[in-house]
Amino acid sequence: MEKNEKTFEDKIKELELIVKELESGNVNLDDAITKYTQAMSLAKECSEKLKNAEEVVNKILTENNTLEDFKVEE
Repeated sequence: MEKNEKTFEDKIKELELIVKELESGNVNLDDAITKYTQAMSLAKECSEKLKNAEEVVNKILTENNTLEDFKVEE
């Protein structure tokens, strides 16, 4: 990860702040459009990060050291 790259938690905090600002109603239209665009970008990045994490977690290391999809046997 690059030094300037924000962590997942940083992005969530920033997203929460933007949402609070927009909900306050104290943002002019031009700023609201910019903030909304920022929020959507952050939400997409966070969603992709969670999806990638889920894919990693759903893999298991087998006895012969290969990754396979995790399957629950019933």
